[in-house]
Amino acid sequence: MADPAPLKFEALNTLLKAAGESTRLRILALLAEAELTVSDLTEILRQSQPRISRHLKLLAEADLVERHREGAWAFFRMTESGASAEVARQLVGRLDPLDRIVVRDRERLSSVRQDRADAAQDYFRAHAAQWDRIRKLHAPDEAVEAAIVSTLGAKPVNALLDLGTGTGRMLELFGPSIGRGLGVDMSPDMLSLARARIERAGLRNCSVRQGDIYDVDVADGSFDAVIVHQVLHFLTDGARAIREAARVMAPGGRLLVIDFAPHDLEFLREEHAHHRLGFAPETVSQWMSAAGLEFTSHKSIPPGSDGKIAVSLWLGRDPRVQIASNVREVA
Repeated sequence: MADPAPLKFEALNTLLKAAGESTRLRILALLAEAELTVSDLTEILRQSQPRISRHLKLLAEADLVERHREGAWAFFRMTESGASAEVARQLVGRLDPLDRIVVRDRERLSSVRQDRADAAQDYFRAHAAQWDRIRKLHAPDEAVEAAIVSTLGAKPVNALLDLGTGTGRMLELFGPSIGRGLGVDMSPDMLSLARARIERAGLRNCSVRQGDIYDVDVADGSFDAVIVHQVLHFLTDGARAIREAARVMAPGGRLLVIDFAPHDLEFLREEHAHHRLGFAPETVSQWMSAAGLEFTSHKSIPPGSDGKIAVSLWLGRDPRVQIASNVREVA
């Protein structure tokens, strides 16, 4: 990777002054770990919302953090590219991970993440039986599934991993044509529905298990195809999920992400635990590239006559050369 362009004196001076304050340095360290809102940072840092907003404004003016608005919420993250991003990474990278301030902030960050995960889990538990019906808000299932099959193409799939399998629909869709399929989900209620679905379809080559999308209990390079279908909008750290998907992909493997295009249906966040109101095309493609994948294509499926949300599909592949005909057996 080429070295970042050098910074002019005034730009570097502004950047260092922005980072050279205790709260702002703590914010940078947190935003290196996850995308967060002002409310999240207020809870973690135990400071007022106006104070946190002021710090974020100064960091953004120095190009150390990026702001992304979705409906009534704004998400912040550490700048990902350019000379400012390189300086920010170097500063955060010099922090002692065992420093008491860093440890305390990460513990509170973990608590914020757990609260969000619990909210999503509660939603899944309450709405498991209605999950498929809620999907009617977006582009027609038939059109989306036809695009999914077309995007993965005719290349044989020996081992398929469906991350956040939900009701198991992706396993049902691909089960008859693959060697083996595994669905992973945190929700026992969803897994019960998925098991019933694949059993009903007679798919003995498919199974489901409870697991964490951020830390899947399978070996590196176990799958030649990974699907993440309508999952990212529930997550607090979509980029981390993409990195984990990349880890389990075999050389030459493919990753297909299906999720909402940007929309303004705020009630989905308030009533149904959606953390993100869709994704711009470049968001997921950048996550794929950052995970070491080769971004291949993006397509959009418009909403049907009764729908309000378009659906996007992103395809990426592992650029490594596949030297064996079969991927390793699923762990």
